[in-house]
Amino acid sequence: MGLFNAILGNASEVSIENVSKEFQPILIDGEIIEKAYKLIKDMFVFTNKRLILVEKQLVGTKVDYMSIPYFNIKKFSKESAGILDLDAELKIWLNNDSAPIVKQFGKGGNNINEVYKILSQHILG
Repeated sequence: MGLFNAILGNASEVSIENVSKEFQPILIDGEIIEKAYKLIKDMFVFTNKRLILVEKQLVGTKVDYMSIPYFNIKKFSKESAGILDLDAELKIWLNNDSAPIVKQFGKGGNNINEVYKILSQHILG
């Protein structure tokens, strides 16, 4: 089901054990991975200190890791999928940027709600 969800653009939860090895070299002392979600080529990794957005090239081995400390997030929004627009969107605005970071989720995936809730817990909690 994970591959099918990824093809549709739905985020699927990734086992913390599976991502721990990949992220161990970039985590600081005392930082732990709490949750991770994977889209087709992107990943959301929530730690107790920051959000790490990962973009992997579909072809090749280049990987971009964007670290966003939770206190740098100014606002965020979720737009649900509609009848004609099949994609749901998560938008994150950073303190010094006018344009948001936009991530697309497929229609029918509840994981955008899970990602939104975890983000809310870190920003508002």
